Formats: sequence, C-alpha cells, structure tokens
Amino acid sequence: MMVASDIQLSSPTSEEGMAVNKLVSACPPLDGNSVYCNLLQAGHFSDTCMAAKQGEELVGFVSGYLLPASPSTLFVWQVAVGERARGKGLAKTMLLALLSRESCATVSHIETTITKSNQASWALFRALAKQLNAPLNETLMFDKERHFEGLHDSEYLVRIGPIVA
Repeated sequence: MMVASDIQLSSPTSEEGMAVNKLVSACPPLDGNSVYCNLLQAGHFSDTCMAAKQGEELVGFVSGYLLPASPSTLFVWQVAVGERARGKGLAKTMLLALLSRESCATVSHIETTITKSNQASWALFRALAKQLNAPLNETLMFDKERHFEGLHDSEYLVRIGPIVA
C-alpha cells in the first residue's frame, strides 16, 4: 500500500528487527526494547505490525498484537516515525492500514498505553478515535510508584471502541 509517492507500507520481516530497534531508539520518548524483542515483533507478529519504508530506509513502525484473552482487541505497543517522515500523517495512516488487514478483521477495540506527558501520542490516538467515530476512554494501568518504583511515569490505558465498520 502506497502512502506517499515514496513511502511503502508492508508487513515487517524479522530481517528488519535491527532497523526497528534503531528507529525506536531514535524516537524519544519511546522506551527502547532489546533487538531480540524487535526481531520477534517483526517476525512473530508481522500480521499485526506495520513497517513504512522510504526506499530501503525504515521510517515508520507500528508494533501491535491481538490480546490473547480478547482477540477482538488490538494492543498497540509502539508507534515510531522517523524524523524525516514526521508531520505527514504517517502514524495514523499506518494504524488505519493495519486495521484494514484480514488479520484485524475482528478487531472492535484498540488499546495502548500513554504517559500524560506524551502529547504526540495523545493527539494521534484522539485523532484516530475521531476518524473511527469511536469513543476513547482512559484509565490508569501502570502506576509510577506501584509498578515502576518511581523510575517511569504512570502509563494510562487508552481504549478506543467499539469500532463500527
């Protein structure tokens, strides 16, 4: 699927795991993962992840998976867009393209977690909810003190849905 004249969307492959790791590392405030984690995301979860390439360069990546206990919910782990591809709506385009896949045909809800300070992510998921004409609810999921021993800001669960096709 073509987003812009020079950006191509596709399912990632495990060979792109290292590029995913470098992209996420270059996109603060995203938490870094091990290369091994990104290899597994790009390989095992390729049906629920999205890669965006500009030529041979990975400029965008969405990692997600269907919740094992609730396969109608797509959990979006991370959305990364490289600096040179920002400001073009790529993040939302990748999410919408992911939702249009056969692997996400039964998805009725999207979940993610966001810290209060990550205004770019809040704006993205609010815009996505608006475009999907679906409600967005938020609740505390991981508390700074109880879950992170004060070393990471609290993460709020953002739930969009139900999504009506």
